[in-house]
Amino acid sequence: MEQGIRHFQEELETLKGRLLEMGGLAEERVRASVEGLVARDVDLLGTVLTGDEPINRLHIEVDNRAFRLLALHQPMATDLRAIVAAVKINSDLERVGDLAVNIAEAAARYLGHAPVKQLIDIPRMGSIAQGMLRDSLDAYVKRDMDLARAVLNCDDELDALKTQVFRELLTYMLQDVNTIEPALDLILVSRHLERIGDHATNVAEDVIFMVSAQDVRHHPPAAP
Repeated sequence: MEQGIRHFQEELETLKGRLLEMGGLAEERVRASVEGLVARDVDLLGTVLTGDEPINRLHIEVDNRAFRLLALHQPMATDLRAIVAAVKINSDLERVGDLAVNIAEAAARYLGHAPVKQLIDIPRMGSIAQGMLRDSLDAYVKRDMDLARAVLNCDDELDALKTQVFRELLTYMLQDVNTIEPALDLILVSRHLERIGDHATNVAEDVIFMVSAQDVRHHPPAAP
């Protein structure tokens, strides 16, 4: 019995490790896509556009490991919630990888035009989204509800920046018809970054549910 429990805990730790690895890859792809846009680096954007395979491979592996744990060990309570959370987080991270590709695609189109403006808010959004992603995964591994709540609180700032980007670019589009196409691509980038923040928020909500069994998806989390 003890050996079975030890084996289960080892498998669960491996599962968490793979999730962290996947999160690191997803975060790096977001960073590279935004940096490629800001630095006008076509080669860097190319690495994002062609580098989907490692995340896809981990996505399949994490699901397989989670389902095997569920089938073989039939875990209860907290362990069950941890494995279910891993499956949901896995899906969110895979989507983050896809959104990084979407950012790189919009950025590559943008680089075909003259710059519309100096990019300030978009890199800021990128930094916030990456931080949310990193903190939500740290919260999962450490079972840290305070850190998970902090991630939820960052989402409003990301939404506000997205609105600011849209309003500013709309002004450029109204003043000069030649800015419409590239400005629309920047608006798309800001929307993709906001969606990445949403996925990080999903992860944080899963952490709160895993630790406390409290579902905060449609309710604000209770104060500690």
